[in-house]
Amino acid sequence: MQVGCLINRRMIRTRMPNKITQAMSTPRTIFAFITLSSASLLGFALYNQYVDFLDPCPLCIFQRLAFLWMGLFALLAFVHNPAWVGRRIYAGLIVAGAIFGAAVAGRHIWLQNLPPSEVPECGPGLNYMLENFPLTEALSSVLKGSGSCAEVKWSFIGMSMPAWTLIWYTGLGLLAIWIAYRTTRQ
Repeated sequence: MQVGCLINRRMIRTRMPNKITQAMSTPRTIFAFITLSSASLLGFALYNQYVDFLDPCPLCIFQRLAFLWMGLFALLAFVHNPAWVGRRIYAGLIVAGAIFGAAVAGRHIWLQNLPPSEVPECGPGLNYMLENFPLTEALSSVLKGSGSCAEVKWSFIGMSMPAWTLIWYTGLGLLAIWIAYRTTRQ
């Protein structure tokens, strides 16, 4: 009788990690993770803005919009829990946000690493540009960057905030791609 108990315990021990990993790797769980990650990153950005008084530059605001885009579509996917075609559509929309965010973060990192003599002049704020310039001119001006975007105001382990956002865009985008191509028709 004791031998049977040992065998059952061994079977339980070997099966439990499989069930846990299976539950953690479902598309719905991954969409929830992307949603919570995006919300946490936006919360951290707002904390830095309103508690640490680090005013965001226009490129930072665009990076926030990319996380908002990714988080909203991941939340919709979590709530909707679509079949395989819907998962691919939601994953594609999340990846589009990740690509946009990574491109903006890459531009931001490039501006931060320019020599001081090549840093662009500071321009007007984003609100002023959106109110007084045509949309295409305002967006073009923002994506070119300004002197405020080249200033490193925060760093962790030697990397600036845009470098960390680039890592998060890459990771969450790859996770969304994995959802799209890992799942099969049901």
